[in-house]
Amino acid sequence: MSRLYFLVVFIFLGPLTGFFIYATRHHVAFFFLSGALLVNIVLLISFHRRLQKKQSAIALQKEDYFERANMLRAELEHEAEAIASFRHKIISYGHLKDLTEKLSLCLGLEETSNTLCAEVNKLFGHKDITVIMYLFHSSTGGLGITFSQKGQMQVNLKAKKGDVFDQWVVKTMHPLLVEDSNTDFRFDAEKIGGEDARPVRSVISAPLIVGDKTLGILRVDSPLAHHFATDDLRFLRTIADLTSIAVENAQLYQKIEDLAIRDGLTGLFLRRYMLERLNEELNRELRKGQELCFLMLDLDLFKQYNDSFGHIAGDIVLRTVAVILLEHFHEPGDLVCRYGGEEFCVLLPDCPKEEALRLANEVRKKIQGREIVLRRQKTRVTVSIGVASFPGDAKVREELINKADESLYKAKEDGRNKVCCA
Repeated sequence: MSRLYFLVVFIFLGPLTGFFIYATRHHVAFFFLSGALLVNIVLLISFHRRLQKKQSAIALQKEDYFERANMLRAELEHEAEAIASFRHKIISYGHLKDLTEKLSLCLGLEETSNTLCAEVNKLFGHKDITVIMYLFHSSTGGLGITFSQKGQMQVNLKAKKGDVFDQWVVKTMHPLLVEDSNTDFRFDAEKIGGEDARPVRSVISAPLIVGDKTLGILRVDSPLAHHFATDDLRFLRTIADLTSIAVENAQLYQKIEDLAIRDGLTGLFLRRYMLERLNEELNRELRKGQELCFLMLDLDLFKQYNDSFGHIAGDIVLRTVAVILLEHFHEPGDLVCRYGGEEFCVLLPDCPKEEALRLANEVRKKIQGREIVLRRQKTRVTVSIGVASFPGDAKVREELINKADESLYKAKEDGRNKVCCA
């Protein structure tokens, strides 16, 4: 621009200088005309410089306006993202409120698990995700699957005790986010593929913890990579906190329910629960036209064990007999109860009388053959058993129990350690 500027000035001043020299030598009027032209040129140059400065200032101001516009645009985009995030949080908290209300209405563990998995599936809103809940078994302490759902359908998983992701959560007791299992350095991709036929590429998982007690794991996985982000894991952790309380309440309710229908010493069902089940089974057998058998068992000379070894030894005998009965009568539908004191009863649906007699004799021999150590002394116990069938021996519940009880006393009168039938 500077070269062009000087070129223009030279083009104007060169002829003007020659014209000025000619005017001073030949004609005075041309001198004044040349002077006026020179003044105009100087004014034009000055005006041009001012114009350039003004244009530069306008360009700078324009750039400043563009910069401010970009800043405003960025702020608007940020505000829009914040509003969208805030709206998403409001919706999420609304879902959490609904989840809390639904979980508060659940009492049993199965109902709690079903409600939780169904609601979590809705919250993450994708048909291909799988929601899994693992709980630690109170007896074994091992991790076991409680419920799993994909979309609206329950799924049967091969890894019943969890895979490498679940083992990592159990070991660290920290939430887990896996964006892509094929590239995550913490896990072996080949081992993941070999454990389960399901393709798992992204995972979020959170432990279920109440105070210092770990209840299990809540997990959501997807066959798609990068399906979950940090916000999803944060949301799942909030759900896991709510779930932990609901699961603990369900387990406590289950314990209370068990205490209401189970004997605290032997773990067998109580007579009240047996009577309710007996009504149901009698109605069912009546509709099906099948036979049902009822066994009454009584420990022979049990008072002598209490007198000789003490009541604690008597409790040991009762627990031992209860374990034998549970091991022996293990078919679906079989029900073993503590009828009262040293008496037990067994309900055998869909069981002919001949089969019931065979089972009764077998369990009598098992109890007789079991050695029990009481106060460092080896001893054995025997039982007398009475058997009655429905509808052959009795037509109603009370009659069936009385018939079995009469058969039991007949076995006692015949010398004990026997099986008698109505």
